[in-house]
Amino acid sequence: MDIKQLQRRIGAGDDGVFGRASKAALFAGFTNFQANALTDRDLMEAATRLGCSLAQIRAVRQVEAAGKGYDKAGMPKILYERHLFHRLTGGKFSPAPFSQSKAGGYTNDANGDGIVDSWDRLCEAIATGEVDAAFQSCSWGLFQVLGQWWDELGYPSPFAMAWTSAQSEGDQLEMFVRYVEHFGLVDELRQLSANPVTCRAFAAAYNGPGYRKYAYDEKLAAAMR
Repeated sequence: MDIKQLQRRIGAGDDGVFGRASKAALFAGFTNFQANALTDRDLMEAATRLGCSLAQIRAVRQVEAAGKGYDKAGMPKILYERHLFHRLTGGKFSPAPFSQSKAGGYTNDANGDGIVDSWDRLCEAIATGEVDAAFQSCSWGLFQVLGQWWDELGYPSPFAMAWTSAQSEGDQLEMFVRYVEHFGLVDELRQLSANPVTCRAFAAAYNGPGYRKYAYDEKLAAAMR
């Protein structure tokens, strides 16, 4: 997807320049205060499909997004990963706030405009013309599934996966279920308990080798209590 294609998709003027008007159109398109929240039925169906408990799915939801799929502005919760954009684009835009060789630089709302800073970084990345890489560099929704897995999870494009996350928390749950199924994490998910030792395999696979730095195993165990 190029900038003009994205602009047409979000109802902005397709001039090929991703500026203030296009950014506003993107935010408007992804804002959904009427999005359906997860229901007990959604959770039960997912647990049945994965052969795990409701508590295990709820624990991951709590740790990844504090139990909510949308931020205060009504947009899906995201985390922009500058190091991933750097890798996907060969570092040709680094160093920049949206492109660095190392992970980090996470802020919430540094300029106080009410918009989570990850959305600003996403727009800065889109403005380079590397639209697909920009959407791939964010984790989306309740379970913070990275956009880079769009193809593996059966979405037609990185944007399509991102757009799906704006529709409902049920759609965000579906992303998680597909991820667990595709990457073979069913057994690890089923092991989650109040004992951090039982959470390490899932945390390592889902959050990466740095899971201990951020105590994901301990957080999952606490959420299971």
